[in-house]
Amino acid sequence: MSSVVVLGAQWGDEGKGKIVDYLAQKADAVVRYSGGSNAGHTVVVNNINYKLRLLPSGVLFNDKTNVLGNGVVINPGVVLAEIAGMKEKGIDCSNLVISDRAHVVLPYHQRLDELQEEALGNHKIGTTKGGIGPCYMDKVARVGIRICDLMEPETFADKLKVNLEAKNAIITKIYGAEPFDYDTVLKEYLAYAEELRPYVADTGVVMDELFSAGKNVLFEGAQATFLDIDHGTYPYVTSSNPTAGNACTGSGVGPRFIDHVVGVVKAYTTRVGEGPFITELLDTDGPGNQIRETGHEYGTVTGRPRRCGWLDAFMLRYSARLNSLDYLAITRLDILDNMPKIKMCVGYKIGDEVLKRIPASLNVLAKVEPIFEEFDGWMTDISGIRNYDELPENAKKYLAKISEVSGVELGIISVGPNREQTIVLKELL
Repeated sequence: MSSVVVLGAQWGDEGKGKIVDYLAQKADAVVRYSGGSNAGHTVVVNNINYKLRLLPSGVLFNDKTNVLGNGVVINPGVVLAEIAGMKEKGIDCSNLVISDRAHVVLPYHQRLDELQEEALGNHKIGTTKGGIGPCYMDKVARVGIRICDLMEPETFADKLKVNLEAKNAIITKIYGAEPFDYDTVLKEYLAYAEELRPYVADTGVVMDELFSAGKNVLFEGAQATFLDIDHGTYPYVTSSNPTAGNACTGSGVGPRFIDHVVGVVKAYTTRVGEGPFITELLDTDGPGNQIRETGHEYGTVTGRPRRCGWLDAFMLRYSARLNSLDYLAITRLDILDNMPKIKMCVGYKIGDEVLKRIPASLNVLAKVEPIFEEFDGWMTDISGIRNYDELPENAKKYLAKISEVSGVELGIISVGPNREQTIVLKELL
């Protein structure tokens, strides 16, 4: 038995889906433990793109148990559309299990997300407007509706009525928008309930059975470390805890069941939405734009162009400590193939003071300057390489520096989007 947590060590979009898909070949179960349909994972198999939002990346294997844990917020319409889309592609989703303790995203969550974001104006967070934040707000306020409630028509009807009255008052009186019709929402979601019913279970029990049987379990993080509600660049973060500690809380298992934690790191840095970005490249025709266009750096869910910059290895050191990272999975190294010079941030400074930590205050963080180290590029196509020793020396020097600054051993190197374009230095499952 072995269990591995795979999570993003930056601001998301690191290629977690590809790494989870690769490791899932030796796993018996893949478990999502946080986030919602605001998380976009792209998996490429045999040059076919599978864009996932809620479904775990292990769904492409018909012999894996795929779990949406209690820490995930479920938009029924989205997950059912994903299931239907997979069936059209010949993918069987019958091994999907959805926690009866997971919270449900409702139409008023999405409307409030949109209205709140619009009201913030220049101070907007940059959300996907999928209702994720307001759903987690209701969860913490103890007025949320869970999957188990949705499975009981009378319970759901009662809770929906109370919630909709309160939400409609906010929507109409504060934002001046149109209210929701109770009967319309009730009918829509009761229909969803019947479609979802075969997938619903106590996933804590499912997890216990997997571990008791000595199965290999892969925990799949959504978003990433610096979008964590507690430890990220608050308030420009997501509404949940994507970090390693929540793999237990969000799936219903104890910490002694976690064997290894893998941090997925893009060979450069990207960010979507607002918030600080120390190594961002703001050029329109320089390396920042080259990275964006070569890497097709546009959001999976929103299509928004991602902000691009040099790799921030100082960030990774913080991420390593916070998540107890055992190994790094470096992705998209091939995107840098044609860069003659490559920079890496190895520290932060304010004036002449070299910082030992990442400031919590955004006001202080705004004064930070990156300390860069420059590397010669390798200027050759590495997408066909499958052995670490065959990588160009300059690529190996770059990778070694990432490991040195972060303090974490290299485990996996990805040199392309397809499953087979993977160099494995450490077998984890």
